[in-house]
Amino acid sequence: MHVALTGATGFLGLRLLRRLLDTHRSVTVLVHAGSGDALHRITRFFALTGVPEASLAELPGRLRVVETELERPGLGLSGRAFQELADGLGAIWHSAGSINLAGDLPELRRTNVEGTRHVLELAAAGRARPVVHHVSTAFVAGSRREGVAYEDELDDAYGFENAYERSKYEAEALIHAWSREHRRPVVVLRPSILVTDLPPHPELPSHPFQVVERILRDARRTADPGGRPRVRLVGRPDGRLNLMQVDHAAEMMVRLAGRTPSGGVDTYHVVHDRDVPVPTIAALLERLVEVSIDLVATEPDDPSALEALVDFYPGLTTYLTHRRRFDDTRVRALFGSSAASARVDLDYLWSGLVPRGLVPAGPPPTAAFPSARHA
Repeated sequence: MHVALTGATGFLGLRLLRRLLDTHRSVTVLVHAGSGDALHRITRFFALTGVPEASLAELPGRLRVVETELERPGLGLSGRAFQELADGLGAIWHSAGSINLAGDLPELRRTNVEGTRHVLELAAAGRARPVVHHVSTAFVAGSRREGVAYEDELDDAYGFENAYERSKYEAEALIHAWSREHRRPVVVLRPSILVTDLPPHPELPSHPFQVVERILRDARRTADPGGRPRVRLVGRPDGRLNLMQVDHAAEMMVRLAGRTPSGGVDTYHVVHDRDVPVPTIAALLERLVEVSIDLVATEPDDPSALEALVDFYPGLTTYLTHRRRFDDTRVRALFGSSAASARVDLDYLWSGLVPRGLVPAGPPPTAAFPSARHA
C-alpha cells in the first residue's frame, strides 16, 4: 500500500512521517507549493532527532515530494497529475491545517475545511479507493467546559471557544457526509494539545506552548512593565488540560491506522490518560516570562496594559477554565497498558520550551505544588 501525507513538515506531521516510514517502503508527501525545500526540512528533523546517517541517505529514494495547494480544487494540480496521484494511493493521511487560535473563520475554513474537501476529492478519484486518515482535534468538543467528551459525539450545541475549533468541527461534519455519500471508511484521529520535551531549535517547527510563550513575551516587552509584573488571568485552580506527547500521539495514530476500518467513520481520542492541572500551566508561564500569575474567576475591571495585551489574543487563556475529560475507552480497550503515556509535568514542559541547560528562574520545576496563586 502506498500512502500520501499532508502536513509532513509540521510539528505532528514530521513524527507521523517517521512512523509511516517504519511500516511503508515509501511515502508521498504533499507539501504546500512554494513553501521551500521540504526534503531538506524533513532530513534536518530526522538528523536532529537521532536518525542514523544510513537512514538519512535513503530518504531521497523513499520520499516523493508533490507540491500542491490544498485550498484549490484538484489540489492545484493539472487534471492528469491529479488523477495519476489519486490512482497511485492506497491510503491518505491528512495532517495539514491551520492551528491559528487568533485566525478568523473565513481564513481557517479555507485551510481546514476546503483543504479537507479537496483531500476527500483526491480519495474519491483514486481507483484503489484509498482509506482516509484525518487528523482532527479533541477540541471539536467546543465550549463545554465540564463533563466528559466522547469519541462518537460531534455536536455544535455548546458553541466553540474560537474559530479554529469551529473549522475543525466543520471539517469532521464534511467527512461524515462524504463517508455516507461514497460508502467509504474514514479514520478520524483527535489528539489533544501536543507537546514535546525536545528543546527548541531554529530548524524545528514550533509547538502550541512555544506560540503562547512568544505571545506573552511580546506582550510584556510592548507593555514594558518593570520588575516582575503581576498578571491576572481568568482560570480555575481546579481546572485541567490534556497534554499529549507528540511522539506517543504519532505512534498511537499509526497503530490505530493498522486496524481494519468499520466501513464508516471510526473516531479515536488520542489523549493522555492524566490531565495536567491548570496551576502547573500557570507556574510554567511564570518561569518562562518572569511574571507572577493570579488565577481569577472573572476578567478584571481595571486591566493593566500587560493584561489588556494578553487578553487581545483570543484563545490564549480560554482553556485555563476547562475541567472536561476526553474519553478514550476505545483506544485503551484496543491497546491496554501500551496506550498509557509517560508523565507530562513541569519538568517535561520546561524541557520543550527552553534551550538545554537553561536554569529556571524562581522555584525549581520539580516543585510538587506550583506557585501560581488564585483568587
